[in-house]
Amino acid sequence: MTLLEAVIFGLVQGLSEFIPVSSTAHIVIVGELLQLETPGLTFEIFLHLASLLAVLIYFRRDLFQLALGCLRFVLMHRTSGAEDRTAFYFSIYLLLATFITGVLGIILSEQLGDTIKSMPVVAIGLLTTAALLVLVERAQHIGKRELPELKWTDAVLIGLAQTVAVLPGVSRSGSTLIAGLYLKMSRPTAVRFSFLLAIPVLVGSSLLALRDFQAGGLDSISGAALAVSFGVSFVASMIGIVWLIRLLEQRRLYYFSIYLVLLAGLALYLG
Repeated sequence: MTLLEAVIFGLVQGLSEFIPVSSTAHIVIVGELLQLETPGLTFEIFLHLASLLAVLIYFRRDLFQLALGCLRFVLMHRTSGAEDRTAFYFSIYLLLATFITGVLGIILSEQLGDTIKSMPVVAIGLLTTAALLVLVERAQHIGKRELPELKWTDAVLIGLAQTVAVLPGVSRSGSTLIAGLYLKMSRPTAVRFSFLLAIPVLVGSSLLALRDFQAGGLDSISGAALAVSFGVSFVASMIGIVWLIRLLEQRRLYYFSIYLVLLAGLALYLG
């Protein structure tokens, strides 16, 4: 892998990880469009670590408050306040959604295999995400549900929505955000659920790929290329987080719908 290719893959992975446009679909399409050899799942997961670092840094205060609230709720249950109870149950909901995604995602991935990365499937996934983004943005009722109002059923539905993102073209962040907004969560609440849910997912995928790392799954890529791609992916991930939050606040997710339709057309053309 050349340094230019490292920059391209790092930029594509980082920018598309958190905005609702599907990072996997972009890796596949960019590789096909530029006639670049797709680096493989191990390299993609390596870049996920850069995205993981970005979301940990950006939401460090939220994570600290969650951890502190959970600790106080467990150790001082009788004297802990409503905020500690909310932090504890929100953490449970994140774990529940992660468990659902992990179990069903592994089953779906094994059943579907590499055929799900064909261009027609990618295009269908992109168009599905585009349609759902338009529908949720055109909804007249603005959700107002905050963290204390969430229930375990919300976690189940968001976990199921995230599972669909196993299909290339279906965005993980997009599916969880759409599900949260559909469940009438306020936009800040939907954002927190979606981004914080990315943490256990990214950690889990990295742990599952640990054998590939140890078996030399990245030996064919130079250290310089790995460092460049990681750095670019980290910076791009931070930009993607800030960008999505601002557009979500401005109710402009439909911008991504237009882009996804065009990208789906490109995928069909390449296919």
